[in-house]
Amino acid sequence: MVKIIVMYVLLVAQVSAEPLQYVAMGDSYTIGHNVDVAQRFPNQLVAKLNESGLQIHLKRNIARTGWTTQDLIEQGLPIFKTSKPTFSTLLIGVNDWVQGVSIEQFTQNIQVLLDEMLVTLPNKNCLLVVTIPDFSAAPQGKNYGGGRNISVGIHAFNFMIKAAAKERGIAVVDIFNLSQGMSLNTDLVSSDGLHPSAKEYSRWVTKMLPKVKPL
Repeated sequence: MVKIIVMYVLLVAQVSAEPLQYVAMGDSYTIGHNVDVAQRFPNQLVAKLNESGLQIHLKRNIARTGWTTQDLIEQGLPIFKTSKPTFSTLLIGVNDWVQGVSIEQFTQNIQVLLDEMLVTLPNKNCLLVVTIPDFSAAPQGKNYGGGRNISVGIHAFNFMIKAAAKERGIAVVDIFNLSQGMSLNTDLVSSDGLHPSAKEYSRWVTKMLPKVKPL
C-alpha cells in the first residue's frame, strides 16, 4: 500500500512539473501589432508567471492583425485544436465592430469560439477571456469609427463577451476602462498612433495576473 502511495505521489509531482502549454487566440492586440515579440501581452504574461514560479510555455500565438471572430473560427480554431493547449487566452472582436458585423452574429461567433475552445482545453479554468479595449482613446482611433460612437459600440460588444463567458463559468479580465488611459498618456500608444505600446500591454498583464494565478 505504501509503495502504491509513493508511486502516486511521484506521478503527480512529475505531471505538475510539466509546464502549461499556452496558446493565445486573437487579433492585432494578441499578436502585438507594432511592438517587439517579447513585448506582446502573451509573452509578457508568460514572463511574469514564470518569474512567480508557475511553469508556462507560450506554445503558439494564433492571431493576425485584422482578424474577426469569423476569421478566428475558420483559420484559428483548426490550429488551436491540433496544438493541444492546457491554457489559453481569447481577445477578439474589435474588427467585427469596425467592419459592421451585427451584434447578433458577433455573439453567435463568440459562443462558437468559447464552446470549441472548451472542448479542446482540459477544463473551463484553463481559459481566460479578455475584453476589447477602447481604441477610440488612441490618437488615430477616431479614424476607424465610421461616424459611430466607438466607446458605446465596443462597450456593447464587451457586454456580450462577458455574458457568454459568465454563462460558461469562464474567467474574464475587463481592460476596457484601463485602455482609456491611452488618451492621457502617449507612452501607452505605439508609434502607429492606434495600437497599444509595450507599456500599455504591461498594464493589461498586471490586471490579468490576479485572475490567471488562481486558475
